[in-house]
Amino acid sequence: MANSSQSRKRARQNDKRRLHNASMRSMMRTQVKKVINALDSGDKEAASDAFKVAVPVIDKAADKGLIHKHKADRYKSRLNARLRALA
Repeated sequence: MANSSQSRKRARQNDKRRLHNASMRSMMRTQVKKVINALDSGDKEAASDAFKVAVPVIDKAADKGLIHKHKADRYKSRLNARLRALA
């Protein structure tokens, strides 16, 4: 247990930030899954719409430091490649 007031505050901040990060990470994963499900169903229109929603969410996660910038680029590139292959 934290002893000083500074370390208690830091522990509170860490808990709050951890919950926020988990929520943002979950939202990103959900958007990616929506694109993948639309691609698997073969619906190009739905997949394209889901991709347009997912890209800013992925970029925001990378900007916030939840995932590395290269990982975000890799997600977008692979989803876009599958979307183009569907056509």
